[in-house]
Amino acid sequence: MEQVDAIAIILARAGSKGLPGKNRAIIAGKPCVSWTIEHVRTSTLLRRAGVSTDDEEIAILAVEAGLEHWPRAAELASDTARVDSAAREALRQADRHRIVPPMAPVVLLYANVPVRPPGLIDRAISLFIESGCDSVQSYAAVGKHHPWWTARLDEQGRVAPWQGTQLFGGVYRRQDLPPAFVPDGGVVVVKRSCLDAAEHDQANPHAFLGADHRGVRTEAGEVVDIDGPTDLAVADQLLRRQSR
Repeated sequence: MEQVDAIAIILARAGSKGLPGKNRAIIAGKPCVSWTIEHVRTSTLLRRAGVSTDDEEIAILAVEAGLEHWPRAAELASDTARVDSAAREALRQADRHRIVPPMAPVVLLYANVPVRPPGLIDRAISLFIESGCDSVQSYAAVGKHHPWWTARLDEQGRVAPWQGTQLFGGVYRRQDLPPAFVPDGGVVVVKRSCLDAAEHDQANPHAFLGADHRGVRTEAGEVVDIDGPTDLAVADQLLRRQSR
């Protein structure tokens, strides 16, 4: 597939409750966000990319790497701000420099994901274009953390099924669980029209994904989303091993 008018928005706010400053944390010798910048630069389908951030150091890293910087307003960099709101702000700023084509795939990338498998971004863009869907997101198998094995635990220590009446869905062996997947944070590709429409649907935080939502699969350990110190240590070891 030839290069398309896809635009990547790296979302990299300064704050974080779980791990303050995680987007600038040094992982395998580089700031966390720098790994996502590298993933963008290795894509063969992206035509344009920038960073939406309120962090001056991250903005400098992005510009030095040849990406655009779209300053993020304080109200869109809080713990409660929605991803789609920040993406819309970034696109409006991008339009001031050069209009983003209405049908261009919009690729959302989280700066706190330093580990992605090669080609993941392009796989998601390709599925988005070939299927004509509203959005594509990367998904990983849940493994032993399956929804059927989720339970409720009350203050008295009583255990009850999360759903239904049979504990653990009546399944004893992990191999007998039906396939289940969870979004892993590796990549999201959306239609701009869905992003714009979601501005008027504040009751649904996932409205920007549209009606026809599809997924590309990743394998265990291929994507690492940094939420805490353990994730950071895992990503550091994986990336150091890959660079040997």
